[in-house]
Amino acid sequence: MLVVFSGLPGTGKTTIASQLARQTGAAYLRIDVIEQALRDAGVLAQGVGTSGYGVANALALSNLRLGHTVVADGVNPVRESREAWKAVAIQAGVEWVDIQVICSDEREHQRRVEQRAGDIPGLTPPDWRSVSAHEYEAWDPKPLTIDTARVTADQAVALIMAHIKPVASALAPGGR
Repeated sequence: MLVVFSGLPGTGKTTIASQLARQTGAAYLRIDVIEQALRDAGVLAQGVGTSGYGVANALALSNLRLGHTVVADGVNPVRESREAWKAVAIQAGVEWVDIQVICSDEREHQRRVEQRAGDIPGLTPPDWRSVSAHEYEAWDPKPLTIDTARVTADQAVALIMAHIKPVASALAPGGR
């Protein structure tokens, strides 16, 4: 199974995605880590975002083909990146779940962005101006949406587990 997290920086996406990966033993792919590794390697002058997603898609496919569940954590702001994840799942012959993480309380979202400490060496977290101006296309159809202004990270993981459990059960040996 491929579980794809999307949402603007500061919504709580990484907190929830990493916690889900830890609880399920899934492979965890964080776009920010991949993109920063590409920057640090100095191999790309431009296109780090596109390249980062391409690397993540390839890593996801190889892990899915090994039978691992994969949790992918990125902004996925445009239809193109979302469709690429879907194509990876189809190519691997697995189910996928799209999860959008939002924070409907704008003040809280801004506070999180402004008080965020970076956890990736060399990567400066975005400021509120860049987050609020970030391109982010509306979903059609709308995926499972978690609003972190209304639920804690633990509650979000429980909601996601309840959502993916029927899919995971169907994929288990003898489940189909």
